[in-house]
Amino acid sequence: MCAKKFTRPKRRPKIKLRGFNNLTKSLSFNIYDICYAKRPQARKEYLEYIDEEYNAERLTMILTEVSDIIGANILNISSQDYDPMGASVTILIAEEPIEPKPDLVVAHLDKSHLCIHTYPETDSKSGISTFRVDVDVSTCGRISPLKALNHLIASFESDIVLMDYKVRGFTRDTKGRKHYIDHRIHSIQQYIRKDIRDLYQCVDINIYQENLFHTKMLLKDFDLNKYLFATTYEDLSVEERKRIKTILGQEMTEIFHAKNIY
Repeated sequence: MCAKKFTRPKRRPKIKLRGFNNLTKSLSFNIYDICYAKRPQARKEYLEYIDEEYNAERLTMILTEVSDIIGANILNISSQDYDPMGASVTILIAEEPIEPKPDLVVAHLDKSHLCIHTYPETDSKSGISTFRVDVDVSTCGRISPLKALNHLIASFESDIVLMDYKVRGFTRDTKGRKHYIDHRIHSIQQYIRKDIRDLYQCVDINIYQENLFHTKMLLKDFDLNKYLFATTYEDLSVEERKRIKTILGQEMTEIFHAKNIY
């Protein structure tokens, strides 16, 4: 749980490598934003709002900021807005700048990339509308996607955050010894700012021998007034407020546990 205190691990001495660092470090996010839109027109407007607020241009800006944070060099950007809704952006990156940037680079640097996809949807029965963002940050070499954790969580209204971090492959030092990881990590949580962690209930599932780490986060509490779309808090009765907050909380809980509970 988040009550556990995490301290940033001491840095290891740099490994003297025989050649290029072949380790691939992949960080995958599912971020969910939940709201309540009572009427069909309100749900339609919500989808239109999300589609405009998080269009391909906005997503490209977010991933460009991620590239700057992790110290990667952008080689190529591909973006697309979809009809009727949703957007995707893929950015190919390299650890070192490459000049000039030939078209050939795109073909053989597929291990280093940033991807983001959006999935807005609404439920006509309950009035709950959900916006899901899938983000993948995959780097090859010394640069680490973990540096972008806090920025990505803060870039969206993150009610539920599901994260997977995996280090793949190996790299050899000058003595020929294989290294399957080049940094200390016991939980993704240690890379999340305390002020952010304190807002969430957090659960870890880590398989250390496989260099596989999973953390999921659920917002501890929320202000109903900020979760209403095209509905005024003052116009709701006390009973309606309680009912809406309950179904929003149930929706978040089910997504967090990945099962239908209620």
